[in-house]
Amino acid sequence: MLHSRGPLLTIDVGAETTDETDIESVHREYIGGRGVATRLAHERIPFDVGPFAPDNRLFFTTGPMQASRMSFTGRMNCTGVSPLTDGLLSSNAGGFMSRNFAATGYGAVEIAGASDELVVVHVRDDGVRFESVPDLEDATVPETVAYLEDERGITADQTAVIGPAGEREVRFASIMTSEERAFGRGGLGAVLGSKNVKAITFDGDSAPDIEIPATQNEIHSEAATDDNIMKRQGTVAVMDLANEIEGLPSYYFSERQFEGVEGINGAAVEEKKYKKGTCSACAFACKLPTKDDERGVETEGPEFEVAMAFGSNSGVDDIVDVMKSNELCDRYGLDAISAGNTVAAYLAAEDEFGNDDLIHELVERIAFRDGVGDTLAEGIDRAHEELGVDNWTVKGMDFAAHEGRVLHGQGLSYAVANRGADHMYSVFYSVEYPLVPDEQALDPTGTVGKADRLVQRENLMALNDSGVVCKFSRDYMNPDRYESLFSADFEELLAVGDRVVTLERHFNNQRGFDASDDDLPYEIPDFERALEEYYDARGWEDGVVPDDAVPAGVSV
Repeated sequence: MLHSRGPLLTIDVGAETTDETDIESVHREYIGGRGVATRLAHERIPFDVGPFAPDNRLFFTTGPMQASRMSFTGRMNCTGVSPLTDGLLSSNAGGFMSRNFAATGYGAVEIAGASDELVVVHVRDDGVRFESVPDLEDATVPETVAYLEDERGITADQTAVIGPAGEREVRFASIMTSEERAFGRGGLGAVLGSKNVKAITFDGDSAPDIEIPATQNEIHSEAATDDNIMKRQGTVAVMDLANEIEGLPSYYFSERQFEGVEGINGAAVEEKKYKKGTCSACAFACKLPTKDDERGVETEGPEFEVAMAFGSNSGVDDIVDVMKSNELCDRYGLDAISAGNTVAAYLAAEDEFGNDDLIHELVERIAFRDGVGDTLAEGIDRAHEELGVDNWTVKGMDFAAHEGRVLHGQGLSYAVANRGADHMYSVFYSVEYPLVPDEQALDPTGTVGKADRLVQRENLMALNDSGVVCKFSRDYMNPDRYESLFSADFEELLAVGDRVVTLERHFNNQRGFDASDDDLPYEIPDFERALEEYYDARGWEDGVVPDDAVPAGVSV
C-alpha cells in the first residue's frame, strides 16, 4: 500500500529540544495525513489532557500523494485536542505548504510543551531553530507573514501562522497557511497559541522518493480540461439550490430561506473574482480571489459556508460585506464559519441582523477578546445561555451550511461525526442534493437505511485526509483509481479510514463522550432508529468503541 515516509520529529518548544522516532509501521497501517496523526495522537496525548495544557500536542502531517504532481493533492493535516469540542480533532488546509513540509523529509512533526516566550519554530531538513519574536505579539497574519519574508526570506507558502485570536486562545482560532488558507474548524490555532508559538516554517530538499502510478496523469488532465462551475464560483455555487429547497440557514438558523440570496450567491461571488486561485499542483483551480476596488476589500472567498455564516445567517445580503468579514477572519486568524455563526447568535440576541458595521466590529473584538468579544470567543456552546439564544452546535461545534433539517442523512452525519456539526466529515450532502450522478444519489428525506452508506462515506473521507486527496476530487476518483494510486484493494483502503474514525471515537470515549453526545438541536425522522443502525454498522455500543473493536496494536 502506498504510504508516507520519514520519521516523526518531536519538538518540545518549552525545553527547545527535538527528537526523532521511526514511525514506518504507523505509515504502513495508516498511510499518512489524518490517519498517521490520529494514531500518533492516540498514543502520545494523555486522554485527560486539557486543550490548553502543555501536554496537548499538535501533529502536522501530509500524505504520499504530495510526491505526485496530481491535481487535488495540495493539502495537509493538523491534529490535536480541540478547545471547541474538547475531543480529538483533525483539521485540513489547502494552499502550498504541503510540499514544503514534505521537503523537510519528516513524515510527521509533533509540537509539544509550551514556550515561556513567543517564538517562531523553523523546521528544516538539517535541523530546527527557535527564534524569539516578542515584537510579533498581537501581529496579524499578514504582518507575521511579511516579517518572515522580509527578515528571513521565508515565503507565505512555507508558513503556519496564528494571529491575535490564537494568542488569546479564542476557541475557534485557526492556523493560517499561504496567508489565506486555514486549518479551521475546532480551534487548533488556540492550541498553538497556548504553546506561545506564533509560527512554524518548513523548508528543505529531502522529500522522500515515492513512486506514484501513471493514473495521476489521467486525473490531472481531466481536472485541467473539465468545465466545472466550481472553477468559476467555488462551493458557493450550491447556494441557489440550497435556498430553493429551503435548506439555507438564515437569521441564526431560525429560517431556511433567505430573500437576499442573489446578493451573496455564486453569481455575486463570480462577479468579484478577478483571477484564478488554486492549491499546489492543482489544475482544478476552484479558489476565489475576490476584490472590490471601490470599497478597498480584497480576500480569497467567501466559500459557501462563510457566505452562509456571515451572509444569510447574519441577515447580510451584500457580498462585499461578506468578503470584508472573510478578510478580517483571515487577518486575525479565526475560523470564518464559527466566527460568522457566533456573530449571528449575538445579532439574534440583540435584534441586529444585517448590521454590517457591528458585524465587522465584533470580529475584531472576538479576536482580541475585547468586551463582549470575550464571551463570543468561547463559541456558541459556552456562550448561548448568556446570550439567551438556542445552542446550535453538536459536540460544541456550530453547524455548517448544508441543512440537516432538509438533508436528513447529512443531519445524521452531523450528530455522529467525531468532530461535531462539520460538513466535511462525511460530505453526505453531496449524495442528497445531489451533486453526484443519479445512480449514486439518495432521497434526502429520511434517515433509516442510510447508516451503511454514511459509514462508507466517513471511511472514504478519512482515506482522502490520509492520502492526502482533496474531497472535491469526487468527480474524478472512483474505486479503480483509488486502487491504482494507492496500490491496494479498495476495501482495504476503506478499512484504513475505518481505523481512523474508530481511533478518534475511542480517544473521545476516554474523555467521556458517548451516545448522549450524538444528538441534534432539532428533530429529523426516525433519528433514534438510524442512530442504532449506525452504531451497529460500526460495531459500537451506545456510541462507545468496545475493547475488541479497537484496532490491533493500540493500547486500550
